[in-house]
Amino acid sequence: MSIVEKQKQIRKLLDDNNAILLAHYYQPSEIQDMADILGDSLALSMEAAETAADIIVFAGVRFMAESASILSPEKTVLLPCPDAGCPLADTITVEELKQAKADHPDARVVAYVNSSAEIKAHSDICCTSANAVRTVDSTDTDTVLMVPDGNLARYTARFTGKKVIPWKGFCYVHNNLEPEEVRKAQVAHPGAPVAVHPECRPEVIAMADYVGSTGGILKFARETDAQEVIIGTEQGIMHQLKKESPGKTFILASDHLICRDMKRMTVDDILSALLEMKHVVRVPEKIREPARRALSRMLRASR
Repeated sequence: MSIVEKQKQIRKLLDDNNAILLAHYYQPSEIQDMADILGDSLALSMEAAETAADIIVFAGVRFMAESASILSPEKTVLLPCPDAGCPLADTITVEELKQAKADHPDARVVAYVNSSAEIKAHSDICCTSANAVRTVDSTDTDTVLMVPDGNLARYTARFTGKKVIPWKGFCYVHNNLEPEEVRKAQVAHPGAPVAVHPECRPEVIAMADYVGSTGGILKFARETDAQEVIIGTEQGIMHQLKKESPGKTFILASDHLICRDMKRMTVDDILSALLEMKHVVRVPEKIREPARRALSRMLRASR
């Protein structure tokens, strides 16, 4: 069976089962193209919660499917590739977070959405890369502990008067982007603005013309007058960049901007999950409820 035939079968199964397919921008292009909703991780879960679908099929990684389960406990959430995790989320355990809270008793814990449900449940409030500053400013203490991405924490600290304590974690995809690679792209494409994700290291961020979330980079690319843009985030975004701005040229700052976990999922995985209704992700209520509170506080702070 060809990819197109499998995509058609998936679409029929989704319709027959009142299911919805969510796909992150970093997913393979053939999965992006058949999604009902394409977007950033938390935005996908929020949109899915508003639909009448009974089943959410999440083309992403585990923490994203967990967020969908947290926000939509009445829905069945499927993660077609159950081994798709997030090395960034794995850089902190609940035990480590409890110790950090004991070491900084006056600090509020701000958990990046790229974290496990358990970490969210032991945090005061969540944040995304787009609303991190506003979220930190909304807390009622002068000090915050930001987990698990240290680069996002250091970037956020530049725009708030609060003391920000960064965790030691990082996204290997963004953190491995070197200033020399960005400089090489700038030399090869003089005048092209550089757009990077705040998970990048500070030296790379200092070279950027725009710093923002995946959705923010897409918006910047649409609105800039520049005909060439250097991109410093996971390569999956290139598919949507080219679709939204076909007249522009996009240059990846490095050829190693690839998330192995995001690329694990296949069309076959999605088809198999729907046929067998397998790989259900359900967050236990004792974890779901405190995690939901942390997410809800973020949503209120972002209004």
